[in-house]
Amino acid sequence: MSWEAVYLKAYKQGYLAERIEKSWQILEACTLCPRACRVNRLKGERGFCRGGLLPEVSSYAPHFGEERPLVGQTGSGTIFFTHCNLGCLFCQNYEISHLGEGRAVSIDRLAKMMIELQALGCLNINFVTPTHFVPQILKALPLAIEWGLQIPLVYNTSGYDSLETLSLLDGIIDIYMPDFKFIKPEIARALAQAPDYPEVAKAALREMHRQVGDLVIDDKGRARRGLLVRHLVLPAGLAGTAEVVRFLAEEISKDTYINIMDQYRPCGEVKRGSVLDRYITREEYEEAVAAALACGLHRLDQRERWRLIW
Repeated sequence: MSWEAVYLKAYKQGYLAERIEKSWQILEACTLCPRACRVNRLKGERGFCRGGLLPEVSSYAPHFGEERPLVGQTGSGTIFFTHCNLGCLFCQNYEISHLGEGRAVSIDRLAKMMIELQALGCLNINFVTPTHFVPQILKALPLAIEWGLQIPLVYNTSGYDSLETLSLLDGIIDIYMPDFKFIKPEIARALAQAPDYPEVAKAALREMHRQVGDLVIDDKGRARRGLLVRHLVLPAGLAGTAEVVRFLAEEISKDTYINIMDQYRPCGEVKRGSVLDRYITREEYEEAVAAALACGLHRLDQRERWRLIW
C-alpha cells in the first residue's frame, strides 16, 4: 500500500494556508494551550511557556531512542523545541524545558531542518514539545513541502493541549504521540502547576484519536498514521498508572499503542529525600505493565529496559 502524508493534501487543497492564518491570529492574544495567557506574542510578549514569536529549537537530529515503529533503521527526525507549556518539576529534559537551552531560528530555517532530516533518511519529522510553536510549525510547512518534504509528521506532546489548537492540526498531523502523565488533579497541581491536566489530557486524547485513529504500522514495521501514547511510571504510584491505562482501554481503544516508560530519574527541581528522589523499582514497572494488560491493552512498545533498580 502506498502512503501519502496527510499534510500534502492540506497543502494541495488550500486549507493548510487557512490554518496558518488562523493560528497566527491566536498569537495576538495567545490561547494556544489551556493556560490561555493571552499575551501578544506578535509583539514579543511571553507567557507561562516563555515562547516568543520565532520558533526556538534546542536540537535537531536523527533519534534512535524513540518507539520502535518511529525509528526503524534510520531514526526518527526529532526537532526539540525549547520551553514547555506544562513545566513538570521532574522534567527529564529540564535544561530544555525550564532553563531555555536552545536558540531562536527563522521560519525558513525550521523548514530546512525538516528537509535535512528527511535527506538523512529519517522515517518521520518528530516535533518534540511543539504545542507553544504550532503556528510557526504550520508556517514552515509550505516551504518544506515545496522543497520536497513527504514523510509523516509526529506531534510529540505532553498532552496539555487545547481542543482549539488540535483542530488546527486536523488533517495536518499524521501521528499524535501524547503523554498521559497524571490522573489526579492534586498530583498535577503539585508536580506541574496544572490541576486541570487530567481532564485536558483526556479531552485531547479523544480528539487526537478521532482525527487519526489507532496506530497503523506498515509491512516494514514503520508507523504511518495514528495515535501512540506514552506514560512515564513514577515512584510510589504518583502517576496513577492503573487508572491511566483503564481510561485508554475503555474510552480510547484497546488497540491503543502505548509505551509504558521506565526511565524516570530524579532531576530538575526534585527535592532531596522526597518521594520522587529515587528511580522506580522493577516491581513498580511490572505492576504498570500488568495493569495495562489486565485492561486489555495489548500493543505495548517493546524496548530494552535498563534503568530499573533490580
